Order: sequence, then structure tokens, then C-alpha cells
Amino acid sequence: MHYLGIDLGGTNIAAGVVDEDYRIAARAKRKTSVPCTPQEITEQLALTALEALKNARLTLNDIPYVGIGTPGTVNRESGVVEYSNNLFFENLELKKLLSERLNRDVILENDANAAAFGEYRAGALKGANNALAITLGTGVGSGIIIDGKIYAGSNFAGGEIGHTVIVANGRPCTCGRKGCWESYASATGLIAMTREAMRKDRESLLWKLAGTLENVDGRTAFEGMRAGDPTGKEVVDEYIFYLACGLANCINIFQPDILCIGGGISNEGESLMVPLRKAVADENYARNAQHQTLICRAQLGNDAGILGAALLGV
Repeated sequence: MHYLGIDLGGTNIAAGVVDEDYRIAARAKRKTSVPCTPQEITEQLALTALEALKNARLTLNDIPYVGIGTPGTVNRESGVVEYSNNLFFENLELKKLLSERLNRDVILENDANAAAFGEYRAGALKGANNALAITLGTGVGSGIIIDGKIYAGSNFAGGEIGHTVIVANGRPCTCGRKGCWESYASATGLIAMTREAMRKDRESLLWKLAGTLENVDGRTAFEGMRAGDPTGKEVVDEYIFYLACGLANCINIFQPDILCIGGGISNEGESLMVPLRKAVADENYARNAQHQTLICRAQLGNDAGILGAALLGV
């Protein structure tokens, strides 16, 4: 048996054929062309799916359904993308359109939820009954698994943990509110902290590492810290404080078996994870040493969305 999963993003559409061992046997990828009509996005998805199947030397008859992870609020029952600001979708009947185009059942899910499900079935969250996946990128993505199932709330918009407020009247967030965890824990937040620190310390090694404020990225402060720069260390410490604050909130609410962290910042490895685990442990309400949440790095990287989408019906 093979399965087909599609990770629909604002920049790229990535499709993969997944085998019974949960390995991606073949792939296809194309640029996402948006804004566009419902028929045009349907065709983009269909062509990517068909290309992946062709690369696997399979046809639509070899797969039971097509799974898709897409940004936005996804009504998984009706198959409608109710709203996606990144893709300019509003009440898009994607399940109906793509099912008619490919003559196959289509299963829709939010992209962060699909990625979390991928980690749950084949990655860092495998074997857990209750789990969380947090992705640190431009924003903070999150997926919640409860009793082995994706949790999305009664209106399919649950799990937006990045938009919980951790600083009253804090930094402006792209959602229009202030003090959201995303504004502090995302790569965007880390870059803002680094630039602010560099403006205050013109002698910092961070200037030599980045050259200009425009060249600062999510690695700059960590590189400075490892090189012995005090300002770099201050930025990393501040970032970990806010990241740990949000993670501790997540753990205190859900008490998951495992919480995995993905996104580019997770590539900092133990430079991030060791102090982060300690900071979270200090804020964890549950003190039972036998049932502490395991905090680890995600394993699947960009493949999590494809795998999760492909396995939605398994």
C-alpha cells in the first residue's frame, strides 16, 4: 500500500508518495502561485500529486486517498479551507474540487497539525499518547495530539499556542495583538532581540559576525555566544527565557508525554536544548519525576508535513 501526501505552503507545494514503512518513496515540488482562482490552486495541487505518482511509477489507482496539509482554518468535516491569510483562501471547497479533479477521496488538515501527526506516526513523537509539536520559524506553529488524535477544537481553529500572550502589552504581533508568545519565541522574535542588542552594544562581536543589522539571522546570537561574546549570550539567555515560559505553559496545560521542537532554531542542538530543558523544569507545576514531559528535537524536518498528510487516513 502507498499513500500520497501534499504539504501546501505559501511558497511551495511539496508532494510525496509514502510506503508502508512510512518512508517517502518519491517526491514532486513546484512553486505556489497565489493569489489565484479555486480552479487554479486545484490544478497546481493535482499536477504536483500526479508528478509524485509518476516518479514512483504509480497511478491514482494505487492510492486510497490524497492527504493535504494547508495553512489556515480547515474544517476537516466539510473539507473547506475557511480562511488562510497566507494563501488568500476564504471558504475554499478544496476537498470537493480536488476530489472531482483526481477522482479520489481527499482528506484536509491544517499544516501544523499535519506536521505534528507526521512526527507522531513516524518521528520524534512516535509511541506517545499525548504529545505536542512546536515549530519555531517566521512564527510559532503548533500541533496537539491527545489520545492519539489531532486536537483542533470545536471550530477547527484550536492549537494556536503561538498567539497566547506571555507579556502584557508587549511587542506587537502580526495578528494585531501585543505580547504574543510568537513575537518572542519565533525566529523573527530572536532576530529582533539580536538587532536590538547590537544597537545598544556597538563593540559586540555580533557586528563582526553579521556585518549589518540586515544580515542578522536566527543563528547570529548563538554563534556570538559560542565565540564568547557577552552580548550574544545575553540575547540567547533572554530568548530561552521566553521560549521556556511558553513551553512551560503548554506543559502545565496539557502534560504531554513528549514535546518536540522543530524549525531552524532547533538546529542549534544542545546549545539550545540543555538550558531550555532546565528553564522549563523550573517552571513545571507537576513535580513527579517519573512522569516529566520529554523535550526533544523534531526528527522529520520538512518531511513532517508530507508524511503527516499522507497518513491522515491510516
